[in-house]
Amino acid sequence: MAEPREVGAEAPPGPSGLSVIPGEAAEEPVPQGSVLLLGGNEVKSRAVVKYSSAPPRAAFARLEEKTDLKLPPANWLRESAKLGPAGTTILGNSKRSKPFSSFGMAYDFIDSVGNDVDVVSDSENIKKLLKIPYSKSHVSMAVHRIGRTLLLDELDIQELFMRSSQTGDWTWLKEFYQRLIDQKWQRKKKSKEHWYQKAILSKFLYYSINGDGAAQPVPSATEPRTPPSPAQTHDDTEGASWPAPFEMPSSVSDDPSASNQGSEPLEPSYIVGHVASAPKEQNLTTLFNDGENSQGLKNDFVRNILWTFEDIHMLVGSNMPIFGGGRYPAVSLRLRDNNKPINVLTGIDYWLDNLICNVPELVMCFHVNGIVQKYEMIKTEEIPNLENSNFSTKVIKDIAQNILSFLKSNCTKEGHTYWLFKASGSDIVKLYDLTTLCEETEDKYQNPFTVPVAILLYKVACNMMMKKNQNKKHYGTIRTLLLNCLKLLDKGRHPQIIASANYMLSELFQLDEPKKEESSESPLNENSDESYSEEEEEMPDSDENGSYSASSDPPDDKKAVAVIKSVGELSVPEKYKSIHQIRPSCAFPVCHDTEERCRLVLSYVLEGLKSVDSSIKKESDLPAADPNTPIPLKYEDESASSGPEGLEKQLALFLDKMGSLQEGHCSSQSGMTPGSWQHKMKLQLILKSSKAYYVLSDAAMSLRKYGRALRYIKLALQSHDTYCCLCTNMLSEVLLFLSQYLTLCGDIQLMLAQNANNRAAYLEEFNYQTKEDQEILHSLHRESSCQGFAWATDLSTDLECQLSVSCKCYEAANEILLFSDLKSQNPEHYVQVLKRMGNIRNEMGVFYMNQAAAIQTERAVSRSVSAAEQQLWKKSFSCFEKGIHNFESIDDATNAALLLCNTGRLMRICAQAHGAAVAAAGGEDARREFSPEEALYYNKAIDYYLKALRSLGTRDVHPAVWDSVNWELSTTYFTMATLQQDYAPLSRKAQEQVEKEVSEAMMKSLKYCDVDTTSARQPLCQYRAATIHHRLASMYHSCLRNQVGDEPLRKQHRVLADLHYGKAVKLFQLLKDAPCELLRVQLERVAFAEFQMASQNSSAGKLKTLSGALDIMMKTQRAFQLIRKELTEESEQSKSDEGGSATDPSAASLHREEVVKLLSIFESRLAFLLLQSIKLLSAAKKKMSSHSEDEEGLLQTNKQMYSHLLRATANQHATLLDRIDVILGLMGQLATGKEAGEAAPPPP
Repeated sequence: MAEPREVGAEAPPGPSGLSVIPGEAAEEPVPQGSVLLLGGNEVKSRAVVKYSSAPPRAAFARLEEKTDLKLPPANWLRESAKLGPAGTTILGNSKRSKPFSSFGMAYDFIDSVGNDVDVVSDSENIKKLLKIPYSKSHVSMAVHRIGRTLLLDELDIQELFMRSSQTGDWTWLKEFYQRLIDQKWQRKKKSKEHWYQKAILSKFLYYSINGDGAAQPVPSATEPRTPPSPAQTHDDTEGASWPAPFEMPSSVSDDPSASNQGSEPLEPSYIVGHVASAPKEQNLTTLFNDGENSQGLKNDFVRNILWTFEDIHMLVGSNMPIFGGGRYPAVSLRLRDNNKPINVLTGIDYWLDNLICNVPELVMCFHVNGIVQKYEMIKTEEIPNLENSNFSTKVIKDIAQNILSFLKSNCTKEGHTYWLFKASGSDIVKLYDLTTLCEETEDKYQNPFTVPVAILLYKVACNMMMKKNQNKKHYGTIRTLLLNCLKLLDKGRHPQIIASANYMLSELFQLDEPKKEESSESPLNENSDESYSEEEEEMPDSDENGSYSASSDPPDDKKAVAVIKSVGELSVPEKYKSIHQIRPSCAFPVCHDTEERCRLVLSYVLEGLKSVDSSIKKESDLPAADPNTPIPLKYEDESASSGPEGLEKQLALFLDKMGSLQEGHCSSQSGMTPGSWQHKMKLQLILKSSKAYYVLSDAAMSLRKYGRALRYIKLALQSHDTYCCLCTNMLSEVLLFLSQYLTLCGDIQLMLAQNANNRAAYLEEFNYQTKEDQEILHSLHRESSCQGFAWATDLSTDLECQLSVSCKCYEAANEILLFSDLKSQNPEHYVQVLKRMGNIRNEMGVFYMNQAAAIQTERAVSRSVSAAEQQLWKKSFSCFEKGIHNFESIDDATNAALLLCNTGRLMRICAQAHGAAVAAAGGEDARREFSPEEALYYNKAIDYYLKALRSLGTRDVHPAVWDSVNWELSTTYFTMATLQQDYAPLSRKAQEQVEKEVSEAMMKSLKYCDVDTTSARQPLCQYRAATIHHRLASMYHSCLRNQVGDEPLRKQHRVLADLHYGKAVKLFQLLKDAPCELLRVQLERVAFAEFQMASQNSSAGKLKTLSGALDIMMKTQRAFQLIRKELTEESEQSKSDEGGSATDPSAASLHREEVVKLLSIFESRLAFLLLQSIKLLSAAKKKMSSHSEDEEGLLQTNKQMYSHLLRATANQHATLLDRIDVILGLMGQLATGKEAGEAAPPPP
């Protein structure tokens, strides 16, 4: 048959003459239609020729009267350029409709099936149905439903049962027919008159296309051509022989030449094309070979027409001869016996043929005993009004609508074969479900329609899948088509279609879509075609329309699905209405979670893998594997191969393997031929399984089920490893998948390392395995050992090993992106991989750093840093350095700053280790000094912190990180200054130089200590700043005590000491939890005042200094109030805890001891100041004759306070609270006396 193509309708072109689309040319369809007004009834009819294999129309020759049609013309049964090739002449196809004729059309116009077209059939079958109320002839048709489309084919019972007698097929139907319908069935033979009429019709048509327009009988010298015998005609032209049950040809599944040897595409278009041909789109392997095409699965019609009759859309095959030319551009020729008037059946026949083919006129040639009498030209719209054949076109329309509604309402099960039967002379029309009847037999695949229907279901689904722009809303429909297809097929006979259908089912579930697609508002749940349903969820087979109720039918009709009790009902307008409404089973299944969706995908993948594996010839050569025996997923303890060094080697081997894949190496253990359908299909199924396992792993990861996540990612990588073994040319998209899998595997290993306390639960999750997973793994093991990624997926018990594996996974993912040039194509994924690499290297750096710190803590007495510590420092530093490079390469300033900060911390740990070693080397009695090594590492730490700040640039980039780096930098300066101050390296540096360096370091620490910004760290900053000021004041105070001469310098130190003491007090007063520190600073200020007083000579100066010192003492009242509050709370807490378990009082007692010590110092200094004040005031009183009352009052107050203080300190039984209360009382008196003195008028 010529290649299908859409052409314009064969309609009258106008005065210019004949208009026919040549066989080679393809033009846009020219929709030609006609609205016929017949007998006052309006009937709408429109016909568009979708395909035509007929040659250009030949002008018909008007035969002369008395032409004897019994004589054969010279061109009878000969081929010519005008007639076209044999079998597709202008006279139409010489053969009758074949049993699967509608399937041939459906395959060629797959876009129309299921959606746009109501009926696909031979025009003869359409005419036979529309003539049912007028005819007593029998009707036997097979009906199949595909979506909203019904496929109608003649079911020739006579031929069918003849075959049954010879082969034994269809015996169940023959027995059923004889038992319930016609117990005395006999084959009816056609009469001689029938063959006579066919012979003269053939001769008449050949006469009519004679070149010179005149009848040319065969010359007398030539022996007339003998017409075909009735037997021959019966065998060759009368009916097509019925095929045996359809089977998949073995040649298709083993033919590697038909497939593409290049890269394996990921789209379902490969699956679509490889199994069944897709006309007009791609040249791919067809499903049927020539032998099968000859069984009727080929479109043999001369033309295929899209005919719209009222609101019914039909795809019709027609072989009617159409002539044209001259005055009659398009006419149909009919030969009639003048002695026999035209009846209604003939009139309907002629009218429908012209309507279907859009032919405007009918030419009738009348003859008597084969002798031409006359011609008569009749317009198509006049045919219903011919004498003796008058009929109503409105009734024909009602018949068409009623029959379509009857069939659509009862042929509801997609894939089932229904039998529409009306016995000869009967008024009852019955509909049987042959599929249900066939399933009651031993071989349910005996129905020869089963496989063509399944293939058509499959092809419709394929066609819908290829329409990517709109296929999502049809997913429910596609799924139903494929499930119904799978129900019809025998797994052993059709592995290729089954594997492909299962793959397409798995493709319907988009694993990479966002979760919102799962909601009820998803387009996946919208039903675009109300006619789809699934058998398992259908309502019972009881008739859905009361008109079809079988309750009153005779007992013999119980097997019928539906019955039309009288053909007269078909003429009643809207007697039957289709109520086949939307079924919920057509909706795409709603998966409530990701795991459910992936499990559905894996179930389809497994079925597809089973089909592929069962078709591989070398299956018997493979070692037997019991699918019920689980494959152990044991983890191995850490060994030489699982340590960091072993991981390096395994990663190198893996990258070598990845490089070899680019060269197209394929190694299948099962013996599949590269390029065969098994090979390509298994590749796609394995890739789909790896995606599903990846999504499952990602979902488990989000649920913090890390053991389960590792198991799934292991299965994903095992699937991918098998894919790599089978693949001849690795696609970049597949390499991207692998990079994503390894990235997720690295994430899981990191989470396992960070949650080591739940290792037992994770191990249990990791070792669990479903039967489905075991079977998929067995299929993978047929092709590969699946050990290519074992280094990445073992569940180790060692923390360092887990971190190393995670790091190697990220490194492998990054290498894949680099050598496959995916970096530029997938910048977002590349950035994510580098971020993860930087993060894991930070984790490893911190791990090694903490290990080094632990060794340092556990080290007892060692005079040098151990080699193990130094090795850990190197590892940690290397990790931090690589991580910093990763983050800097993607301009991630924040994370780079964090790693620089951690590197600074590492340097501080190194400095601490060297300091401890120096202290241990010096012994307990030796004076320790701040070592050069400590200074070196602290300065390195400072450099890294400054780099971190430069990396950030400003605080606005990331305030939290900025503040953290500033704090660490301040801490480093402070620690270094404190160590230099406490352990001054006087053996190497002068005291003045040390003091200068300490002062500079302390001031830099203050610079990076932000006391003004409100944050959680603000109290710490305030405490740090107060401590720095306190230490600086103490240092300048000490310098002042020890310094002799150089008065300007002493004065400078005095000013600085006073300044820093003042700032320290102000900052400590802001804090509520540092009363002891505040008290200590104030006591040092008092000592500073005493030191100043010692150098004074005048009594007035000393009195002034003493007054200032007492003022400082008075300002300690707040510190004592805070201390008293804390002690009171502790006392109440201890009372409430009496009788309970003893608590560790170490912290409280330490604080109490400090308070006692400071209180004792305070009491002694206060007593000293009061005593000195009494002495100076008494001496001044003796010297001066007149003494002011204020001075006298002050003297008496001081004496009373001094006396009170002495008595209080002498009391051995006084509690700490009592002593503090005494002090607070004295502070109150002191403050009162001071206020009174200030309020009194000055002396005259």
